[in-house]
Amino acid sequence: MHILEIPSFFPPYGGLFCLDQAKALKSLGHEVRILSNVQLGATIGLRDYVVQPYLRYEHELDGITVCQSYQRGLPKCIRYNVRRWVRIVQRMFADYVRKYGQPDILHAHCCKWAGYAAMLISRQYHIPYIITEHLSKQLFRDEFGDDLSSVWQIPLLKEAYRQASMVLPVSEELVDSLACYFGTDYRWQPLSNVIDVDFFHYQKRIPKEGRPFRFCCLANFWPLKGYDVLMPAFRQLRDSGVDAELHIAGRGTDSSECLSMLSDGMVSHGLLDKEAVRSLLYQSDALVLASRSEVQPLVLLEAMSTGIPVVATECIPQSLRIEQGCTIVPVDDVQALSEAMRTVSMYECFDGRAVSEKVRQMASPEVIGQKLVALFNDILASR
Repeated sequence: MHILEIPSFFPPYGGLFCLDQAKALKSLGHEVRILSNVQLGATIGLRDYVVQPYLRYEHELDGITVCQSYQRGLPKCIRYNVRRWVRIVQRMFADYVRKYGQPDILHAHCCKWAGYAAMLISRQYHIPYIITEHLSKQLFRDEFGDDLSSVWQIPLLKEAYRQASMVLPVSEELVDSLACYFGTDYRWQPLSNVIDVDFFHYQKRIPKEGRPFRFCCLANFWPLKGYDVLMPAFRQLRDSGVDAELHIAGRGTDSSECLSMLSDGMVSHGLLDKEAVRSLLYQSDALVLASRSEVQPLVLLEAMSTGIPVVATECIPQSLRIEQGCTIVPVDDVQALSEAMRTVSMYECFDGRAVSEKVRQMASPEVIGQKLVALFNDILASR
């Protein structure tokens, strides 16, 4: 099967979910490439805006061919930037077909705007498309606001949802969460993102006797991640007599604002690469996340895959609440979070290997790749 992945976002602005699924599909013997147009913002990262290539090119990323383009966005010209982004993707697709032939199916990541571009390409070339949706309601609210009567983007995105052969929200809860924007009049089924379970493999921790219990939190330092709840909860935990450490890592955790909030037992590591993230997980006994809003925080699955329990808030989807591996507390409840951390720190018979295996059965590249292939085959057969 010939599959073309079209991400809405790609490095330097994230979007590696697309690469993970492309690798999973390729490992099953399919022809898979990525077509990526990244809109660069001068206010987001001036260096990237200046130094990234101005011409389209191809490169290999973890064994996947990426047809790459960088678009310089114009500040405050949202409608113009969107139209230009979509036109560039359409032209890149025409070039792609001339070089590689027409794919059997298009797989867009996020409806805004890869899903919309895939819909227009599908109309012209009569190729089915699906959309994997990763974006949270909070991100749409930040852009669209609360008065939706004059938001020009919504009718375009709703049509892309309706015309898709299938929409794959990364959690079932995301459908109802986004219904205020896109309704529910489209075909959908939930499908998890991929976890590199071989990289984040199970590893037995060193005995806890004679040392502090080590919690970690892997999350960027911004309000939705709830550091203003986590830190007082950890202080309460220490004040109750629990010998514990809290190691935090993520973008902004080494900022002056974040560092000023640290107290005894707290350590900041700043932004870590994948290897360092795994190293921190292997040095930790549990992960804690005090988020106020999440779609599918894969760090929870990565932590459980390495064999440690997690403490998280009610905003995470049911699919991540693995039995014995995940403890849930209310959002913005310092006392409840502190008590849950205390309970987890006293676990004596936690079966990390069993929890790790549950993650593998749910989100490994092989499992997700096979589910995608089965879906693609059903779509192509129905046409």
